[in-house]
Amino acid sequence: MTVRPPSPLRRLLILALLLPPLGGCAGVGTEPIPGKPAHHVVGGFRNPDPGFRRGDAWVRVSFFVRRFWQSIVSPRSFDAPRESADGLAAARGLRASDEPSITWIGHATLLIRLDGLTILTDPNWSDRASPFTFVGPRRLSPPGLAFEELPKVDVVVISHDHYDHLDIRTVQRLAATHDPLFVVPLGLKAWFADNGMTRVEERDWWERVEHRGVAFVCTPAQHFAQRTLWDQNTRLWATWAVLGPSRRLYFSGDTGYFAGFKEIGARLGPFDLAAIAIGAYLPTAMMRPVHVDPEEAVQAAEDVRARVVLGIHWGTFDLSDEPLAEPPERMRTAAERRELTPERAWILKIGETRGW
Repeated sequence: MTVRPPSPLRRLLILALLLPPLGGCAGVGTEPIPGKPAHHVVGGFRNPDPGFRRGDAWVRVSFFVRRFWQSIVSPRSFDAPRESADGLAAARGLRASDEPSITWIGHATLLIRLDGLTILTDPNWSDRASPFTFVGPRRLSPPGLAFEELPKVDVVVISHDHYDHLDIRTVQRLAATHDPLFVVPLGLKAWFADNGMTRVEERDWWERVEHRGVAFVCTPAQHFAQRTLWDQNTRLWATWAVLGPSRRLYFSGDTGYFAGFKEIGARLGPFDLAAIAIGAYLPTAMMRPVHVDPEEAVQAAEDVRARVVLGIHWGTFDLSDEPLAEPPERMRTAAERRELTPERAWILKIGETRGW
């Protein structure tokens, strides 16, 4: 029997049922716990900056209603630049070698070769960044590498639990076919176990996992966590430093601009490469506290003391209001203002591989 997706009207009714709690869903405590780091509170975690404020309930609800309606009546399309067939063929050799390389699969998904390890960040091969297969931000650009073409994956790094960064279908498929080590922030190990995956190491900010000579350090971020109406901020969010004998990489996941970048640079830098999100920055009232814009991404790369900045998290899922082609242009302009040459400010095509 063919199962049809819900009609637009039924989708709207589903959203109407979900939206009321968004403004006041059960969260966690607000005061730090004595003897614990400042980001720990009763029941979960918080951003320790006292000036941190997310957009109010009206800003969030109106954004989701408008975006949901737009996805039904006038969905946007976008063809992100893609690596050529010749380029993909040449990249296979680079990825198979011992030389450090990085491939942009799309969004925040990177395939990294470093010191004998193959690493994936925030892997997502699904058609939507959503708990549903029929509604939610849809993929605009196919993955730069088919899942079946992946080399043996050793480690998967997860920054936080949002659907565009933690896709259950993808991680379960990876666990079944590659059996990688999943490296996650606090609170996510239980989620993985509940979904049948037990080869997981979780860490708090500034704690590390060592695997075959490479260190994965969980570093601070300014963001939030939530997969349902009832689990807001019960799991930690993070950025990650990947420190090998030959190269050092910083991966931003999702984060607003904050003083933590400079602390990360002081404690763990310099980095050879910083992969930093440059998309999902409009509307400002909602996005600025929890996402950097392209100019802030370039500044963040300087803060963490990175030799090269790579712009990610754009052109793959339609998540926010900025024009879909705008983030890389703004990043290039910001890099030029700071006299960063193209060799130090990278915008990759989907599927493109570079040595680093």
